[in-house]
Amino acid sequence: MSEVLWLALAMVLVLEGIGPMLFPKKWQRYMQQLSGQPPEQLRTMGGVMVTIGLVALFYLLK
Repeated sequence: MSEVLWLALAMVLVLEGIGPMLFPKKWQRYMQQLSGQPPEQLRTMGGVMVTIGLVALFYLLK
């Protein structure tokens, strides 16, 4: 199970690094726009992402 978690972390780092690597200016503008959002909206977005990730993990590890 530990190996799966390390694999998942590696995939997250790869996916998160693609934007800044390929499109640094667009990524920077996106981050500026995102930082201007109200905290409640960011919390909702984070909750939706976590929920989708947990559901995907549940089905993939079943």
